[in-house]
Amino acid sequence: MKLTTDDSSLNTPAVLIDLENLESNIQEMSVLAARAGVKLRPHVKVHENATIAKRQIEAGACGIEVGVVEQAAAMANAGIGDILIAHPNLYRGAKGELLTNLVGQSSLKIAVVVDMYEQAELVSNIAQTLNKKISTLIKIDLGRSSRFGVLPGKAALQIAHRLEKLSGISLDGIYGHEMGAKPTEGDKEATAIEAAEIVTDTAKMLKDRGFRVEHVSLGSSPTFRSTCRLIQAGRFPEITELHPGQFVVGDIMYMMAGGNDMEACSVTVLATVISTSHEDWAMIDAGYKTFGGDSLIQYRQSPEFFFNGRPRFGVVQGRPDLWLGRLSAETGSIYYKDPQKGKLKLGERVEIVPNNATLVINIHNCIYGKRNKCIEETLQTTGRGQGN
Repeated sequence: MKLTTDDSSLNTPAVLIDLENLESNIQEMSVLAARAGVKLRPHVKVHENATIAKRQIEAGACGIEVGVVEQAAAMANAGIGDILIAHPNLYRGAKGELLTNLVGQSSLKIAVVVDMYEQAELVSNIAQTLNKKISTLIKIDLGRSSRFGVLPGKAALQIAHRLEKLSGISLDGIYGHEMGAKPTEGDKEATAIEAAEIVTDTAKMLKDRGFRVEHVSLGSSPTFRSTCRLIQAGRFPEITELHPGQFVVGDIMYMMAGGNDMEACSVTVLATVISTSHEDWAMIDAGYKTFGGDSLIQYRQSPEFFFNGRPRFGVVQGRPDLWLGRLSAETGSIYYKDPQKGKLKLGERVEIVPNNATLVINIHNCIYGKRNKCIEETLQTTGRGQGN
């Protein structure tokens, strides 16, 4: 919904997205992928917004990636026509019905990812019921911060041989998602090279054994720039798609992973100071029902992670002397690191870059597109309230 109004008219708390930052991030993603000659399929789990997804496609993305079939259904209902479901899953019961409905739509291109034969059997059953082929990728475990995935090499070859015998399965390639890079240029580059070597070696092995490997994908957000540089330089031509997600939005977690700087973060929470009754802190009208409560405890060894024993739940824009150090259900406490810098006033509004934008957006029905101080549009969150 288009509108033009000053952000002072918004009720708080409200989630804002800086349209200039968003457009710049979308453009950078598209340009980097185009220069590398690789397809871009952004993961939309962070912004969870069909309007933003369509803008990414208009900028050159070949389609989108989602985590789960429920998100795929929501995005398909909003008009997205090419969707890869990234997480291996058990497609039975309600999930099986959702996948059946999606695959049954002739205008919709759907691909799934598996890392176990039992998952693929369920996909095969759905395909046979519909008398169709379902594009299927094997998830490869890249080692660092492992979650899903088949080990590269012999294990990948073994499951490929089993999957090719299943009716209705179109085994189209492999999928990898690198994780665990340290926030330095050197380690991001090393992680990108390591992941690319694993997937390309696996792809070559499968091709040598007679498998059709048309899809080879990689590309988490922190390593996206490195991977694009490597491909553009002529290395790893087997890679066909990249799937960054957080790159387009940015938050403190992504910043600490080395993915962006504060200026590139698109999402903020607009909150109002509702009490200044204490000398050491002020209260705002946004708590963990707004922010989600992620303290990024995994970074607790980082310098200045704590202030007076408290972690931080977001960064107040323009005020490094303030510390959002405590959240209750509907309120937050902002502490003064240096009271000489000036205290917050009752009724003052602050914008806070959240630790975890994925949590923030998923909690809210909509986000407000902001350009300078003007709210230009309301972007409805797509498919929220389904537990994913």
